[in-house]
Amino acid sequence: MPPLPRLFQNDRGIRRWSLLVAYVLLLRACSSALEAYGAQRPAAQQLAAIFAPLVSRHEPGLAVLVRLNGKTVFKRGYGSRDLRAGAPINARSNFRLASCSKQFTAMAVLLLVHDGKLRLEDTLADVFPEFPAYGRAITLRNLLNHTSGLAAYEDLMDKTYAGKSWQEIPQISDAGVLELMEKQTGTKFSPGTAWEYSNSGYCVLAKVVEKASGLGFSDFLRRRIFVPLKMHDTLAYEYGKNQVKARAYGHTQDAGTWLETDQSPTSATLGDGGVYSSLDDLRKWDDALRRHTLLSEAAMRPALTPVALPQDFHSSSEGGGPVKYGFGWFLDPYRGHARMWHSGESIGFRTVIERFTSDGLTIIVLANRTDLDPSALARKVAELFLH
Repeated sequence: MPPLPRLFQNDRGIRRWSLLVAYVLLLRACSSALEAYGAQRPAAQQLAAIFAPLVSRHEPGLAVLVRLNGKTVFKRGYGSRDLRAGAPINARSNFRLASCSKQFTAMAVLLLVHDGKLRLEDTLADVFPEFPAYGRAITLRNLLNHTSGLAAYEDLMDKTYAGKSWQEIPQISDAGVLELMEKQTGTKFSPGTAWEYSNSGYCVLAKVVEKASGLGFSDFLRRRIFVPLKMHDTLAYEYGKNQVKARAYGHTQDAGTWLETDQSPTSATLGDGGVYSSLDDLRKWDDALRRHTLLSEAAMRPALTPVALPQDFHSSSEGGGPVKYGFGWFLDPYRGHARMWHSGESIGFRTVIERFTSDGLTIIVLANRTDLDPSALARKVAELFLH
């Protein structure tokens, strides 16, 4: 061992020398840890290899965002958002989120709960005194976690317009869904005793937000969520009232030909699926959820608490276990990793937002075509990160 420098040739110097050596060793250990961490993060080429083979430039496509610990590690667009204009998909292209919109509806309700204008135990009869008697047993909590038992408005429309093609059926609004519910005499099951996914419930919640706030639903989302978070291009689309910038149009392939299938009889409802957004804006939404920008962790907790169901009720989640749903989010873990997620399907669109909360991983896949499975693609990405 070489002799100590003169500066360190006494007791005090030896202590300094020891501290210096310890500091150097610590730096090396940290460097090694960071290198190991970086090795576990997949390269962009690995992520691109999942998506690039699926889409050509002149087809409808998809947009992909991957974030780790609040940092974007992958952001790509593939294909065209509008075949007529030949416009490419990029991070500013706005897709119909379909049922991923429900997380915004749930946030709107929780904001009004925080304001003291609503309570989760308020019933439909409390909010709408003219609602039939069966509404006295349905709480806002039931609507949020899909335990209301409300009739499916899609089924009621099918009965009303039996024999007609979907092109012949007029679009229904949230107000129209509420009117349909007011014509019913009861629910499919006693509220709170079973779980059944319900678009009707979220359409009714949009009307609840309007009643409690005095604002139109799209205006409430804009003022209380999108503007504060600077999600300037995100909106709940209303034909003739607002316009989607850089709009991605939905498509379906038929006999090798791409058809623009962007609107259906259920595309005008807002509470269950009417929000349009982009990767750039959803990055801001992801940040807000991570930082508790709109609501504190405590105020948000009910949305991330799985619904409690009777022991004799059996329903399977995506992973095969008991259903775990909060308010606008599925909460079942993936391979032991905590997760909040939602997918969306509507005519011409498929979407998914997956947040692995304990791992700091967010994966968003938005597609304006129906032959891709964003949920399966998101899981392929997740498997590259999760160990």
